[in-house]
Parts: sequence; C-alpha cells; structure tokens
Amino acid sequence: MFYLKKTPFIFKVLYPKCYWSITNNNNNVFLTFDDGPSKSVTQKTLDILKENNILATFFLIGRKVLENQDIFQKIKDAGHSFGNHSHNHPNGWKTKNNEYLSNIEKCQKAVGAKLFRPPYGKIKFSQAKKLLPKYKIIMWDVVGGDFDSSQTSEDIVKNIVNNTKSGSIIVLHDSEKFGDKMLIALPKIIEQLKEKGFNFSPICL
Repeated sequence: MFYLKKTPFIFKVLYPKCYWSITNNNNNVFLTFDDGPSKSVTQKTLDILKENNILATFFLIGRKVLENQDIFQKIKDAGHSFGNHSHNHPNGWKTKNNEYLSNIEKCQKAVGAKLFRPPYGKIKFSQAKKLLPKYKIIMWDVVGGDFDSSQTSEDIVKNIVNNTKSGSIIVLHDSEKFGDKMLIALPKIIEQLKEKGFNFSPICL
C-alpha cells in the first residue's frame, strides 16, 4: 500500500486554506483519531488518553455517532475536541459535489462541529471552496499507517515519532477495523513523544 508518512509541501501549497499543521510556541502536537466512534476501540482510546492526561481530537462518522451516542458523549465530557468526518466516508474525488456536501451536512446534524476532515484526505477544490465558509478543514502532516496491514504496531510508533515536529497533526484511527494495532502503539507514541519534549493539545480553532 502506497501512502506518504509525511505530507509533502506541495500539498500544502495546493490547499493553503486547509490546516496541515498548527504553528505554536509551546511545542504542541495534535493527536487525531478518524472513523469512530466505536464502542470498544474509542472507549479504550479514551482510557489511554485519560491515563496520560492528554486531550486529542476525534473526527467522527455521522452514522457511527448515531449508533454510539454514549461514546460520543464521553468524548465531549472528557474535554476532547471533535469534528465532522462525513456521514459514511465517501471519497471526495469520486463523488459528485452535491452528494458529497449532502453527506457532510447529514453528519453535521449528528455531530455539530466547526472542524471537518475529508475522508481519505481527498477533496476537490470546488468542494473545499463550498465548505470553507462554514468549517475549518483539518488535514495532517504525519500518518501513522495503522490502516496498512503490512505495518506492525512498532512500525506505527516509528512512523509517528520519527516524523513529528512542533505543530504536527498526527492521524490515527479508532475504528474497529484498524484499532488493535493502534491501541498497542498509542501508549508508546505518547511516551516517546513526551520524551522528545512534545506536549499534546486538542485542535481548537
């Protein structure tokens, strides 16, 4: 599976109004989790974050929010930030604009968020233009690779620790499909990034 562990600068040039990283003076980095909430994985993710006194950002699938209202409430109660990740994860490059925007608005009715992350990170210029007046579009600059079957939990840790710098937005997944390796990797990621002097913050724009 081909993907880039570190987002190339050219992507940031092409979509300058999207957030690929967040400049700050506190050596903060931003853990984000896509494709939840799920009963088992999201709850365990919340437990790990609580144990480490860390706040993160969850990009939520509307369909799963409706199925797991209790977990969504726990995300909010814990003080994490959250965003819209569409209702059922369409690929923006392969979806007509009206269908794509309708899918996002359907999620918005369940989530009510100011942040939006495109599924797969794939969004047309025309779609972004329509969404930017209402949402902050959050991309990323470090990919863990927990969705890649060839990657071990140790690979995920190395991908993140070796590529993170101050302001990095890190993407992981709290879905049942990819959760097992992520949950093994997450405590190690937190520990090693703390050892390198990084702090953790939710995305609040």
